[in-house]
Amino acid sequence: MTTISEAITTIKKAENDADKLIENTKEISSQKIEESRLKSKEIIEKSKNESIGEAESMLFEAETKAKKEALHISNKTADEIEINKKTAMDKVDEASDIIIRSIL
Repeated sequence: MTTISEAITTIKKAENDADKLIENTKEISSQKIEESRLKSKEIIEKSKNESIGEAESMLFEAETKAKKEALHISNKTADEIEINKKTAMDKVDEASDIIIRSIL
């Protein structure tokens, strides 16, 4: 009888150990899942911040390039205006000479 009693005790102990092992495994699994979620959130946040930083950098570069181009166009236009103004003034002088010669 002792052997059956010992066997039952051993079986009960094995069942309890198995239950504890299953519970521990569930806890560890839950912890791993939570750690994975946190790491995923961190990776997503880091990627998001890097993307925002790159986008801001690209925007700054584009704005700088546009400003330089606008300044270049503005300077070129100002030069052309001065040339046209000078040409117009020369023609005014020419027209004045022609009018004066016509009158006299």
